[in-house]
Amino acid sequence: MERVIALLRQNDLLRVIDDELDIDLEIPHLAYIEVKKEDSKALLFTKPVSKRLGKAFDMPVLMNVFGSKRATELIFGKHPDAVAKQIESLMHMKPPSSFMDKLGMLGTLFNLKNALPKRLSKKGTCQTKIYQEPDLYDLPILTTWPQDGGPFITMGQVYTQSLDGTKQNLGMYRLQVYSKNRLGMHWQIHKDSAHFFHEYKKAGQKMPVSVAIGGDPLYIWCGQAPMPIGMFELLLYGFIKDQNARLVKSLTNPIYIPEDTDIVIEGWVDPAQMEIEGPFGDHTGYYTLKEPYPVMDVTCMTCKEKPIYQATVVGKPPLEDKYMGWATERIFLPLLKTTAPDLIDYNMPENGVFHNLILAKMNVLYPGHAKQFMHAFWGVGQMSFVKHALFVDEKAPDLNDYEQISDYILNRVCAKRLLISEGVCDALDHASPNALFGGKLGVDATGEAVEAGVKTLLSDQELWLKVTTLVPEVKALKQYKIHTKTPICVLAIEKKRNARDVFEAFKAFGEHIKLFVIVDDASNCVDNAYMLIWRTVNNIDALRDIFIDGELIGIDATTKTELEGYTREWPEDTVCDPMIIQRLIERGLVKNDPIFLKHFQI
Repeated sequence: MERVIALLRQNDLLRVIDDELDIDLEIPHLAYIEVKKEDSKALLFTKPVSKRLGKAFDMPVLMNVFGSKRATELIFGKHPDAVAKQIESLMHMKPPSSFMDKLGMLGTLFNLKNALPKRLSKKGTCQTKIYQEPDLYDLPILTTWPQDGGPFITMGQVYTQSLDGTKQNLGMYRLQVYSKNRLGMHWQIHKDSAHFFHEYKKAGQKMPVSVAIGGDPLYIWCGQAPMPIGMFELLLYGFIKDQNARLVKSLTNPIYIPEDTDIVIEGWVDPAQMEIEGPFGDHTGYYTLKEPYPVMDVTCMTCKEKPIYQATVVGKPPLEDKYMGWATERIFLPLLKTTAPDLIDYNMPENGVFHNLILAKMNVLYPGHAKQFMHAFWGVGQMSFVKHALFVDEKAPDLNDYEQISDYILNRVCAKRLLISEGVCDALDHASPNALFGGKLGVDATGEAVEAGVKTLLSDQELWLKVTTLVPEVKALKQYKIHTKTPICVLAIEKKRNARDVFEAFKAFGEHIKLFVIVDDASNCVDNAYMLIWRTVNNIDALRDIFIDGELIGIDATTKTELEGYTREWPEDTVCDPMIIQRLIERGLVKNDPIFLKHFQI
C-alpha cells in the first residue's frame, strides 16, 4: 500500500487530510464529495477518530484509490485496453507453423505461468502482528450513511474455498460489524462464495473465511471482476501484473491470502446461523433493506507493522466504482465477444449504475438480428442482470459520445422497436415487484431512422399550459432532445393516482408528445438530466412501468406504492447528513459550492 500511496503522490493524485475526522459519516462524506470532482484525488486521512467509541486510531484511512482513470492506469501498470489486447491475442493463438512460431509461443506460455498464484511456506508481512483476541473496533471501520445498520468494511477482499478445497474465490462484499468479533457476510445468491456456503451447509460443516484489507489495490479490483464460475480471481492479478500473487496460509483456518496485504481478519462461518444485515446505502444510490445473511466468528486478526486501512464509499454516482467499472468494461470486452460474437463494443454509463443501463454496438447481419442478439446478450454471465439495454449498429457514433449516441438512438425509437421481457435481476434491485427477477427492456436502435416524430412540437411553456388543464398534479415539465424524432418529455408530479391513469390522460397529448417520463416532484429536478437518468433506470420495472399506446410511450419512474400493487418496502435514497456537510465546509475541507452539491443531490 505504501508503494501505491507514493505513486499517487508522485502523480499529484493524493490529498492528505491531517485534520481529526470521525469514522462515522465525516470521513466517508468527504470522500463521497471528493470523487465527484473532475480533478478528484485519493484521500489519506492521517488522524481518524471515533467519538462513538471515544478513541483515536494510529492507523490511517485511505479512500478513493481508484479515484480517476489515471490512478486506475497506475494501479494496473498499463491501460485497461492493453490488458484486453493481451487477452484477445491469447484467444486467437494458432498452432505454430514454424520453429520461430514455436519459440514465440513458448515465450507466451512461459509468461502465463506467472498468472498462477504461488503459495509460500513462511509467514507474510501481513502477519507481522498477531492478535489472538481480536477486536474489530481497533480498526477505523466506517459508518457511511445516516441510516446504515452500523459500521461496514467496504473494501474487504473476501477469500473462500470450496468444501473439498479444490476451488478458491476472491470476492468483494460489504461486511457489517456486529460486535468486536462478529462480522456479517453480504454475499449474494449469485456469487461463488454463496455457492460454497451451500456446500458447507449441506455437509453440516463450518466454512473458513479470511478477509484481507489493503495491499495492492489490484487485489480488490480482481475481487469484483466478473470471472467465470470456479476460476480464482487472483489468476487475473498474475496475468495483469505478469507476476505471481504470493499467498500465505491464514493462522487459524486453511485459507490462503496475499502475503503483502495490510490487515487480515480470519474466522469461520456457521451455516446454521444467520443474522439480520443492513440497512446499507449501496452503489445504486439507495439503501438496501434488512435481510438475513451469514455471520463470521472472528478467530484471529493479523496486520503489518504499520497498516493502512483501505475503504470506499458507495451511493449516488459518480463514485470510485465508476473507474473500477471502466476497467472491467474494457478488459472483459474480448471475453464477452466469445459468447456474443456480433458485439463490437459496449458502454456502461456511470449514472446507470452498471446493471441498470448498458449501451451496446453490434454488427447487424439480417432483419430482426438486434432482437435476437438481445436474448443472447442477456444470457452471458453478469450481463444477465442488466435491466435496460440499448442496441445500435456499426454506423452509430462512439458509445462514449453520449450527446451523439443519444441523438442516434432517439431518432430510431418507436414502440415496435422495444422488446420487453423478464429475467433475473441483481439482488440490490428494488423496483421489480419480486426480489431477484423482473422486467427487462431492450431497444433496437439499429438501422435507419424512423419517419414519425412529434407531430406538433410545442415549447415547454405551451405544453405545460395544455398538460396542467387535464393533469393538474404535474408540477414541473421539461423537454429534452427536441431536435430528434423522439424528444423526451420529463414531468415531475405530485403523485395521487396510479401512473397508468396518468398515462391514459396523456393520450390526449399524443400530437405533442411521443415519449414521456414521470418522476416524483419532491425528490427530482427536471433540469438535472444526469440524476434523472439515474432515477429512471433505478425506479422502473419494464413489465409494469412502461406504457404503450400506438406511438405514445410512457415511463413511470416514480416511487411505487400500493397504488401500483407494490407490496415490497421501497427504500430511501442515500442523502448526506447536512450538518456533517456544513461542518466540513466550515473547516475548509469541502468547498461551499451550492450548484455542485445540488447537481449531485448531496
